[in-house]
Amino acid sequence: MSEALVLIANHGPVRVLMLNRPAQLNSFTAAMHGQLLPALQAAADDAGVRAVVVTGAGRGFCAGQDLNDPGMAAGAGGAPDVGGVIERHYKPLALRVRSMPVPVIAAVNGVAAGAGASLALGCDLVVAARGASFIQAFSKIGLIPDCGGTWLLPRLVGRANALGLAMTGDKLAADEARAMGLIWQVVDDALLMDAALALASRLAAMPSRALAATRRAIDDAMALDHAGALDLEAQRQGELGRGADFAEGVAAFLAKRAPVFKDR
Repeated sequence: MSEALVLIANHGPVRVLMLNRPAQLNSFTAAMHGQLLPALQAAADDAGVRAVVVTGAGRGFCAGQDLNDPGMAAGAGGAPDVGGVIERHYKPLALRVRSMPVPVIAAVNGVAAGAGASLALGCDLVVAARGASFIQAFSKIGLIPDCGGTWLLPRLVGRANALGLAMTGDKLAADEARAMGLIWQVVDDALLMDAALALASRLAAMPSRALAATRRAIDDAMALDHAGALDLEAQRQGELGRGADFAEGVAAFLAKRAPVFKDR
């Protein structure tokens, strides 16, 4: 039986996916990709899952691509086929995370470097341990940010900060990342998983379809002018307004009771 490179656990409606190569700081291999993407797909397909938490085993979240992985197959002239690796693994991973039907939280327990940082930042919310750090390590090996990093960074922290982080490859402490607006929350190391699970459980009780639609609308609006964003809001609100969750939310509000949302 193949080694479990992604550990899967359920906490009620919350699915936890834990990268499991702790001795290698959970760096990516083709084999790990071969387990992580199906695990995300399984969570997306499971109606009982209403939030996902991604974290890492041991002292690191994810150190990016394992450069010794045989999956870095040689391309033309014998050089590693980095573009092929992105097309095969990182592009599908980034697209799946950003299109999940439920909220995705990154619980960053240690270093998140390279594609590991992009994976974390591509999640809806990032909760980091105070001892965690974020490193855009690509420039140190002659590459550019990938796994969606070039799209994410300027939208999160602006062009100047994005270029500074990407070009220098400097380590950014969790508190600095929070102050810059790169991540959502920083907690004491020992409280990380409790905080992440509490947040995930809170989101799991909320209207999943509306939360996923909020992500899509905010992302889509970045490419629109004000009038276009208003048009998009009208379209999406029209769709959500026909859903059971809207009816339930209104009924619960009027009856002064807690709503029970079921749409997904």
